[in-house]
Amino acid sequence: MDQKPSAVTFWQSVGTRFLPFADAGSADLPLARILRLALFQVSVGIAVVLLNGTLNRVMIVELRTPTWIVALMIAIPLLVAPFRALIGHRSDTHRSVLGWRRVPYIWYGTLTQFGGLAIMPFSLVLLTRPDTFAIGLVAGCLAFLLTGTGMHVTQTAGLALATDIASEDKRPRVVALLYVMLLIGMTLAAFTIGNLLVNFTATKLVQVIQGAAALTIVLNIIALWKQEARNKAVTMSSEPPTRFSDIWAAFTSQPNTKRLLLAIGLGAMAFAMQDALLEPFGGEILGLSVGSTTALTGAWAMGALVAFAYCANRLSAGSDPLRLAGFGAVAGVAAFLMTLFAAPLSSASLLFIGAAIIGFGTGLFSVGTMIAAMGLAQKGSEGLALGAWGAVQASCAGLGIAFGGLIRDGMAYFAMADGLGSTLADRATGYGTVYCLEILLLLVTLVVLGPVIGLGRPKNTDDMESFGLSEFPT
Repeated sequence: MDQKPSAVTFWQSVGTRFLPFADAGSADLPLARILRLALFQVSVGIAVVLLNGTLNRVMIVELRTPTWIVALMIAIPLLVAPFRALIGHRSDTHRSVLGWRRVPYIWYGTLTQFGGLAIMPFSLVLLTRPDTFAIGLVAGCLAFLLTGTGMHVTQTAGLALATDIASEDKRPRVVALLYVMLLIGMTLAAFTIGNLLVNFTATKLVQVIQGAAALTIVLNIIALWKQEARNKAVTMSSEPPTRFSDIWAAFTSQPNTKRLLLAIGLGAMAFAMQDALLEPFGGEILGLSVGSTTALTGAWAMGALVAFAYCANRLSAGSDPLRLAGFGAVAGVAAFLMTLFAAPLSSASLLFIGAAIIGFGTGLFSVGTMIAAMGLAQKGSEGLALGAWGAVQASCAGLGIAFGGLIRDGMAYFAMADGLGSTLADRATGYGTVYCLEILLLLVTLVVLGPVIGLGRPKNTDDMESFGLSEFPT
């Protein structure tokens, strides 16, 4: 009888030690409720796969759409990213007789994302016909804009809602778990959509995309059901709302805020420049099969999952989030060096290890900087802080992807034209140039981030307030 309590304690410790999200729930916020709320991240993951993966390939290969049009449409959602800070602020100050702040914005985002996906397949089919090309181009741009807008609004308000309902000591785990669900949604969507479109037809394309639109509505309704408590005292306050410009000026005037936002932008760009190049690099330079290059993305995702779990564990123990972000940048430097040397060594194993560590570094940097940004939020402006992080991160990542492709193509053309000498007259030179630039950007990120690392470190593991979770983002 005396040994039973110790045995129970042992197995409970095993669960929380090796399953970092097992104790993310609490009596007020059970794990099942967190996972249900996280379904909005799954719907966003599905849309991300469609916009950046499936439609990218289908439009160029099967529908024979000009590459410049594909690049234009994929870039359109980035136009919305800078407005995430405004979206977060509006959800902070939303007035509603129903007493909801976050729910209306998640619902608006859901409907917008659904509308974009609903009209998207028909607009793409119109692009393939010369007589309807102009209409198809306008409709396609509108579809991508609506879908991208819905994704940004839903994710910004959804993450704010998650942190509203989570207790202070559980918020690091809850935030990390939400990003794990985003990766899971992307992985499942990529596998499912890829299998459904193996034997491509225009009819199947319409069915798959509209199925994703319907699934977006279903998942987000389930995610929102009875999550946000109604509070008319907050949403019907008689005080005049503070202007966005005033709140933004107050937010950015705090010590180290601009430095942190600059570091977020540099790091996001550094990690994102290879996003569209990793699989082509494996196939074109190392001769890997389609299945093997797809596994590279899986290795990246696995690394990111490990990073999220590690972040959840360390942040709850009181680690400085910016130190974790810096560790992620250092891991990224090592990973890009591995990727860079994979070509001359003809080592697929080195490339796979590099891809996994890139994912690990990206995960640490993303979660660490986001939590640090939330620590700068003043009372009543937490959604704005979350939106500011998302705006800088998404905008710079999108620019990084675009610059990565342009630099790769330009340097490859220059090298193949013998502009760099016979030694570098190889297609790998274009990829190598991008990886070198990413290493340089990460080093600059560390220089920018260095002076503020450790300033918010908690004095003890119980003092969660000292790195900003007390106001993250309610």
